[in-house]
Amino acid sequence: MHARRLAIVRDDQDVAEDRNALRVAFASSDRKSVDQHFGSATSFVIYTITDTTGQFEEALEFAPEAQDGNESKLAARIEALSGCKAVYVQAIGASAIGQLQRSGVYAQKAERGTPIALLIANLQGQLRSAPPAWIVKALAEKKSADRFDEMDEEGWDE
Repeated sequence: MHARRLAIVRDDQDVAEDRNALRVAFASSDRKSVDQHFGSATSFVIYTITDTTGQFEEALEFAPEAQDGNESKLAARIEALSGCKAVYVQAIGASAIGQLQRSGVYAQKAERGTPIALLIANLQGQLRSAPPAWIVKALAEKKSADRFDEMDEEGWDE
């Protein structure tokens, strides 16, 4: 099952290209608060977050699926979150955490109903002061990937 995407198209890509920007997903049915389990989430909203901005990027929607024993539903969700560095969920299973980690996405739990705006503000504060280990690692991975992209654009060869 593939996701339906609603994305914002921008002329100005400065925030998305900021090396200290994090692309973060939130499992949310109302696009305002975290209220869904990862494996059964019918929608995610994605923001690009810096220490001063939180910019909506896109919304993903999935058809409801059978809950128990349907491991294949995870692959579509993980693929749809490509490029994200974190996903905030109400709950998540160990299998999904492992699969997300292998794809470079850090699972974060939030209490049911936690406002997305609050989580974004918390992330901004962490980016400004003392980011937790997962943010430091995510930004380091992003900078490393950006460096190789820059070398490729410059025509570097081994």
